[in-house]
Amino acid sequence: MEMPEQARRHPAIRNMLFSGTAGAAAVCGAIAILGRTDSGSALAPINASSHIYWGPEAGEVEQPTLAQTVPGLAINIGASFWWAMVFELTFGRKLGQGDGQISFTKAIAGGLATAGLAYIVDYKLVPKRLTPGWEQRLSGGSVLAGLAALGLGIGAGAYLARQSSHEVSSHDGRFAGQQDLGAI
Repeated sequence: MEMPEQARRHPAIRNMLFSGTAGAAAVCGAIAILGRTDSGSALAPINASSHIYWGPEAGEVEQPTLAQTVPGLAINIGASFWWAMVFELTFGRKLGQGDGQISFTKAIAGGLATAGLAYIVDYKLVPKRLTPGWEQRLSGGSVLAGLAALGLGIGAGAYLARQSSHEVSSHDGRFAGQQDLGAI
């Protein structure tokens, strides 16, 4: 799969796509595992996010449905990309754009700081109807663990985006190990 041209020309967009994808995978996986542990249903906390449309009853749905699961996934994935954009705007320039000097620790710390901001916004500032809804099916500790997974995913994705960008730029636009077929 080839990256869109605009993302290649604009490293911030490329980096946000990496960090958002990693954040979305981490948070959806984490809340599914935590949901299974806390409430017996891996889909319940994902479905609970659709409470924005359906009200608190959405958190009671434990099976996959078009009405709850699809919007629940869309909300969680969309929020992951939103927070990845916040991360890139806040910490992106400090991490560099593929110069090979990125620190994994700084990327993770920035991701966790972004997740902390997400907690404040999502659970302290917005109306209850606009929260992620996880609290309907997850314990308080599991909600925090889900947000930590988001932060770790965003930070790891940002690190990987910059590492792969460095590999491309240090090999004349080719990834490490990729050969110029015209030279064969």
